[in-house]
Amino acid sequence: MSVLIEEMKGPLAIKQAAEEVLRDLPEWFGIEEALQAYVQRSAELKSLRAVRGSETLGFISIESHNPQSAEIYVMGVKKSSHRLGIGRKLLETVETKLTKEGYRMLLVKTLSAAHPDPGYKQSRAFYTANGFIALHEFPELWGKENPCLLMGKPLS
Repeated sequence: MSVLIEEMKGPLAIKQAAEEVLRDLPEWFGIEEALQAYVQRSAELKSLRAVRGSETLGFISIESHNPQSAEIYVMGVKKSSHRLGIGRKLLETVETKLTKEGYRMLLVKTLSAAHPDPGYKQSRAFYTANGFIALHEFPELWGKENPCLLMGKPLS
């Protein structure tokens, strides 16, 4: 059965998909307060999910900053579906949609390499492999213990 990428409609469907995926990723989303904030905010944003049958395998929520740039607010793929191209497929679908809407830049914030977290090392490698480049490190945006890296990718 193939994986489909679909835009989710309605805050309840988005919340359910986001919570299901994020709870499967405690290495990245293990702080309950932060997880709930991601779930709540995602329901207000354009969100897509990767689905096989009726199972949500991953999702992505996009925040528009202005008519030219958008940001990946949160993205996740269930651990059992890592390394199967689902994250790449989610990104490609989002990039196509944003390009058609006139956006020129896609951004993402992640934990910088100044923090030794192995999960976020994988996240940075994923974004780099998908064409994102490091733009700026914000050492205290999320507090000194969580230095933030802003990455960006031009959309064609």
